[in-house]
Amino acid sequence: MNYLRDFFVNVAHSWTAWLAGFLPGWAVSLIDYVIVGVILVMMPVIATLTLTWMERKVIGRIQNRIGPNRVGPWGIFQAIADAVKMLIKEDIIPDRADKPVFNLAPVLIAAAAMMLWGVIPFGRRMIGADLNIGALYIVAIGSLSTVAIIMAGWSSNNKFALIGAFRIVAQLLSYEVPMVLSIATVVLLVGSMRMGQIVEAQTVPFILVLPVVFIVYTLCGIAETGRSPFDLLEAESEIVAGYFTEYSGLKFGWFYIAEYGNLMAISAIVTTLFLGGWRGPGAAFAPVLGPIYFAIKVVLVVFLLMWIRGTWPRFRIDQMLQFAWKVLVPAALANLLWVAIMLKLPAPVAVQYVLMLAGNLVILFTALTLLGRAAKRVVAQQEAKQQAESGLVAA
Repeated sequence: MNYLRDFFVNVAHSWTAWLAGFLPGWAVSLIDYVIVGVILVMMPVIATLTLTWMERKVIGRIQNRIGPNRVGPWGIFQAIADAVKMLIKEDIIPDRADKPVFNLAPVLIAAAAMMLWGVIPFGRRMIGADLNIGALYIVAIGSLSTVAIIMAGWSSNNKFALIGAFRIVAQLLSYEVPMVLSIATVVLLVGSMRMGQIVEAQTVPFILVLPVVFIVYTLCGIAETGRSPFDLLEAESEIVAGYFTEYSGLKFGWFYIAEYGNLMAISAIVTTLFLGGWRGPGAAFAPVLGPIYFAIKVVLVVFLLMWIRGTWPRFRIDQMLQFAWKVLVPAALANLLWVAIMLKLPAPVAVQYVLMLAGNLVILFTALTLLGRAAKRVVAQQEAKQQAESGLVAA
């Protein structure tokens, strides 16, 4: 039973012991590092191949159309056909571009998407590295994408790419603040930054205890990945293709891989922080079930993000920044303060959880009420402006 309880760890130990029987220690460590590295590199690639097909089907259903259905059964090979097309396209570099920075940007942004998977627990003790600063590691690695996008826009020597890169400074930095506050709330509740320990602590999924924190983090995750309705950092209808306007061929492919790799990574982080990760009925005694539960939850979160993309209109840049600073940041701060107060109460954990949920519902109701009043004021101002303009025209 002990072997099954730590099934993945014991399999890894058996594999290492088998290699050590005929290889020196440094070779065994090197092989293990290479295998883990290959798995981390392949995660964003696999995500791109599967999620592009899934997103086209989901948005096709939302828009009442079929979606890809020509290449392979149900169009499942469409992503492979797109990858082949991208590989054979000409790689063009602008004459006046800063070539070293131009070439490094897509590598850096793809590397950031791959490195996030190093601290995600797929199952019981099935994690690349359960760092004692795992939550801080996620925040730090996430900032690499911002640096890479600024590098891409600046080095392209293109005004449209530069505008797209500058927009990210306003958007991503704004949404990183409530995102970090949301992670801090979960860390405060658990008392640890280890991602594995955060999952172990969720006897009750934190989405049922901290629903507002879940909403805030999910919206910030959409903004950080640059997906609709928070995709003004690209905004192809306004500035061509944003920060990677000048990229083509495989370099453009790396940006594409990073987008879907980050989509999958954000979904995995949401699953880890709020949905109990790999936990589920029987997962503690049948470790094989853990990765299955984890995969199901991640796919459900991915579907939610695709659903949002297919139904919500894009925000204006002023609306986007106001939403971050005037709604998400106060809500995240209020939740952080409320959780800190509740943890100091001399009450059972169940009572603390109930009080945290009640406080979250009050914060949610207050935020929605204020948003509704603000929307009514905006509508009233627009109607007054239209009436004044029509009066001037009539005069």
